[in-house]
Amino acid sequence: MEWFPIGVEIYVILFFVAMLAGFIDSIAGGGGLIGLPALLAVGLPPAQALATNKLQSVGGSFSASLYFIRQKAVDLKDQRWTILCTFIGAMIGAILIQRLEAELLRSVLPVLVIAIGLYFLFSPKIGEVERQKRLSAWPFALIAGMGIGFYDGFFGPGAGSFFALAYVTLCGFNLTKSTAHAKVLNFTSNFASLLFFILGGKVIWSIGLVMLCGQVIGARTGAKMVLTRGQKLIRPMLITVSFVMSSKLIYDNHGDQIHQWFSGFF
Repeated sequence: MEWFPIGVEIYVILFFVAMLAGFIDSIAGGGGLIGLPALLAVGLPPAQALATNKLQSVGGSFSASLYFIRQKAVDLKDQRWTILCTFIGAMIGAILIQRLEAELLRSVLPVLVIAIGLYFLFSPKIGEVERQKRLSAWPFALIAGMGIGFYDGFFGPGAGSFFALAYVTLCGFNLTKSTAHAKVLNFTSNFASLLFFILGGKVIWSIGLVMLCGQVIGARTGAKMVLTRGQKLIRPMLITVSFVMSSKLIYDNHGDQIHQWFSGFF
């Protein structure tokens, strides 16, 4: 197992960072924007940080998915084609990201995430009750499963929020049911992309396994709160995470320009 040259105290900090990321991710998505910057901050190169983040994310998404399945909030048989398409999409995305740059997605993503936050902010009744389906199983699997799965394998941040939004708008699910199903697809895409990062030799196993343990604990706690508190918890957290996530992405992309603008203004 490869050890990265950092102190024991950093491993402890990363464990708790992963626990927080798993808790938030299981409720509203966006946990990757907590874990990934932490990995970059301790000195991992971008490719290794992305791959190691996928390893710890697999632990959190698996923990939450298993809880939802055991509580019968998700029927795997009913979702089999969506799971398959999500796996294929994520696999293609993970192969491409190791060969291409993701600059275009980095520029477009904040706009998409802000749109999700605004959608839930100005649609207070959305997701309260189940509505009529707009798409049957196969079209949903191809559009949402493969499309968002590809995005998660290629880049990733906010994929859980995109899956949840797809279930609310296209399948008519309420927010609690959408969040449970989104986490299963999130695990699928995380697992598929992780396989190809492992083949590419990008994962730092020592850090990833420590953070995976933290993710499992945080995600299980968050998953329990989804089923007990439902809409009252998910909607405000989804809105908050969407706007925090967008601000973080905008700052990452345009931090220098923002500093220059403020310097000139004041």
